[in-house]
Amino acid sequence: MPVRPLEPGQGLVPSTEGTPSQVVLAFDDNRHASVLFGQYGQNLALIERRLGVVAEQRGNHVTLDGTRDAVEQARRVLEGLYEQIKRGNDLVAGDVEGAIRQAIAQGSLFDFDPATSRAGFEEINLRKRPVRARTTAQDAYIRALRRHALVFGIGPAGTGKTWLAVAYAVSLFERKEVDRIILSRPAVEAGERLGFLPGDMREKVDPYLRPVYDALYDLMDARIVERALQTNEIEIAPLAFMRGRTLSNAAIILDEAQNTTAMQMKMFLTRLGENSRMIVTGDPSQVDLPSGQISGLAEATKLLAGVDGIGMAEFTAEDVVRHELVGRIVAAYDKAAARKREVKE
Repeated sequence: MPVRPLEPGQGLVPSTEGTPSQVVLAFDDNRHASVLFGQYGQNLALIERRLGVVAEQRGNHVTLDGTRDAVEQARRVLEGLYEQIKRGNDLVAGDVEGAIRQAIAQGSLFDFDPATSRAGFEEINLRKRPVRARTTAQDAYIRALRRHALVFGIGPAGTGKTWLAVAYAVSLFERKEVDRIILSRPAVEAGERLGFLPGDMREKVDPYLRPVYDALYDLMDARIVERALQTNEIEIAPLAFMRGRTLSNAAIILDEAQNTTAMQMKMFLTRLGENSRMIVTGDPSQVDLPSGQISGLAEATKLLAGVDGIGMAEFTAEDVVRHELVGRIVAAYDKAAARKREVKE
């Protein structure tokens, strides 16, 4: 075990759910403990805010105070993150938030039945590093990717839709289950007119696919990415140029799909060939199409809901894994949009 009580008998008080409880944890590696606590104790501060406990650090010891359930959840978070650090994995704020959400989803240890619940979220194993789901929605998304040939990932910015799609495509490519990765995105400007873009096809499309490129370089060695781009094992395919193709033995990702028209979406979905996987991601609340134009993503998700072999993963503001303020911003915009709909009705 990575943590131990300082004194015999010290730990959670076996009483009612709201009863105050205290546990003192000691970590056996000071360097790992420093990473766990975060710079200036920011990881402990996040655990305090999210779980409603008081976490007091002294050296490599942490005293947790709060209700029985909250203290137990905080202990499980710290234990799990410490084991992750010991295995050599990096720790970022998103990992801490993910561990907190997992503990909340599992509930109190006293109500948690390990026989009927999985121990942790799904993981995608890559050569560079493992990619682990941080929310229940991401967990369901990864399971859908493994189960279906076509998956829609729908939700607000910052929920990890594109990043996990690229991670899964990379895992298929590394295991040689597919021969290539094809990345596509509609070239629709977000309310701005960029004018003429110089360069070859890749250079023209690069600005639109920058988030996908960022994910590729984050999940694969840069030299492998560059070589695969040169050999066309990783292909940048503008959506407008996909017509007439049959995409076989490939992992295909369409990003920012909310900016496709209905005809473009139908054309893209019908490109799926043998032994291929297709992932479509988008945020229905950020459509940049001309006024009155129907989003192909919105239409496709309605028409294809419940079709055998197609997976649908939906994210909300609660699933945002960027800075915690992003989740609040998304929620504020969602509330404003809901009020506008109520006024129209």
